[in-house]
Amino acid sequence: MSFNRSSRAVKIAAALAFAVVALWLVGLWRFAASMPTAVDDPTRRTDAIVVLTGGSLRVESGLKLLAAGMGKKLFVSGVYRGVDVTALLHASRQAPESVACCIVLGHAAADTLGNAKETAEWMSAEGFHSLRLVTANYHMPRSLLEFSRAMPGVEIVANPVFPEFLSEQPWWRSRRAATLMASEYSKYLFSLVRPLLPASIMPQGLSE
Repeated sequence: MSFNRSSRAVKIAAALAFAVVALWLVGLWRFAASMPTAVDDPTRRTDAIVVLTGGSLRVESGLKLLAAGMGKKLFVSGVYRGVDVTALLHASRQAPESVACCIVLGHAAADTLGNAKETAEWMSAEGFHSLRLVTANYHMPRSLLEFSRAMPGVEIVANPVFPEFLSEQPWWRSRRAATLMASEYSKYLFSLVRPLLPASIMPQGLSE
């Protein structure tokens, strides 16, 4: 009798595990399919332009938006300690005198949640009510989730950038792209349920 019960328990556990994996894979596929492929509102001017560091093209895109007058100030969140505006402009090959006066660097954030909190504090101090958010397209869903929670009264315009390695071929054919997409989807799921979890079990290392 005990053997039958044990066997039944193993089968039930295996079935549940299979169902969880299947649901995760379906969710991953839908998540990847939902990635933005263009900027939905490229002409909307906002109070601020906010760039999240951590990937190529982001700072460059933010600087171009600032130079085009798409925002009053550019806030770059999550900048490494010791990096100043001049170094940032030099790295992005922009003339310092043209836009340096309107760039603010945030050094406190270490992950997306930190980006949202840091930006919310800066937006409040500036009295701003709208922002254009610049980050990679795969990172945009989680960024919008965290930013909307941190700034419920602020209008957020998504301005994704598009890493080349994700557009060269379907993501599932590239080990790098597939690993990145799976990781980002898992982080997005965690962000969804994070408010329901006790602080004591919050994992570390969900950076970017």
